[in-house]
Amino acid sequence: MSLAKFLQKAIDYMESNLLEEINYENVAKEVHMSCYNFHRVFSLMAGMTANEYIRNRRLSLAGQELQLSEGKIIDIAFKYGYETPESFAKAFSRFHGVSPKLARKKGTQLCLFNPLVIKIILEGGSTMNYRIEEIGRQRFIAKVRAFNNEIINESGNHDIPDFWGECHKKDLINEIKNTRKAGKKDLYGLCSPSKEKETTFDYGIGIIIDEDTDVDNVEVMLQKGYRIWEIDSRTYVVFKCYGNNGDCISEMWSRFFKEFLPQSEYEQTEDTDYELYPDEGEPGLFCFKKKVMILGAGLFCLYQIGARILIQCKATDFSGF
Repeated sequence: MSLAKFLQKAIDYMESNLLEEINYENVAKEVHMSCYNFHRVFSLMAGMTANEYIRNRRLSLAGQELQLSEGKIIDIAFKYGYETPESFAKAFSRFHGVSPKLARKKGTQLCLFNPLVIKIILEGGSTMNYRIEEIGRQRFIAKVRAFNNEIINESGNHDIPDFWGECHKKDLINEIKNTRKAGKKDLYGLCSPSKEKETTFDYGIGIIIDEDTDVDNVEVMLQKGYRIWEIDSRTYVVFKCYGNNGDCISEMWSRFFKEFLPQSEYEQTEDTDYELYPDEGEPGLFCFKKKVMILGAGLFCLYQIGARILIQCKATDFSGF
């Protein structure tokens, strides 16, 4: 089943349960995705989060019902998921530009938000450089925090940049780098669905463990609450991100789903994806910044793909599209 069909199936499921409490774990299971990956794919393909989509649909339908029925505002508010008339009025006014009471007046113009229909349009004329890389088993020492899946690509959300900023402020970045006795001190932004809760994903800021690692220092850091993050051998597709801010990461994710996956023989697996912030990167690569604090000289985004397609890939020309 194509990615577009997966998402359309998710939208159809949400539409059929629009007046109920939406359980995203059930939506994700309906399309055979992790809850984490569902939120990421949906927001990038639809241009809004699943929460925003459901809220807009409910408020659109509530507006129609206010104009076409004589039901009490409080009953309509409750029907569309609002516990109080005040919270409904606030959300309604923000969406429609008028109050629920004014919406009932003849001639009042309201906003209409129809169900989404997902279509993938393949466009040419642009180059998408990538490389396929076989990466062996890796271990990292990382500061890890769980985040709600619903923040993925949420407009105005800065939870992960704030996490980086917090680690810088507490000098944890240098603490992480000091586990290296020699060699590169590249930083990694590790991301994967949480194994403990379906509603969250884990994000870790860490550094690789290898022969240049100070093992004694790692033991000390584990006692401080750091974690060992392990990744089995996998096949990855690797992209470079160029840009002046973190938007280039979201843009690359969007191109990955809209351009790379539909035209390739790969599928994404449900495991760790990560960002690599090299100590020494090439000019123009995105450098994560928090005010004046520079975390690295560049950024590579690595997205894990299905190793089970590996044999077929070996016979494929990966020079580009």
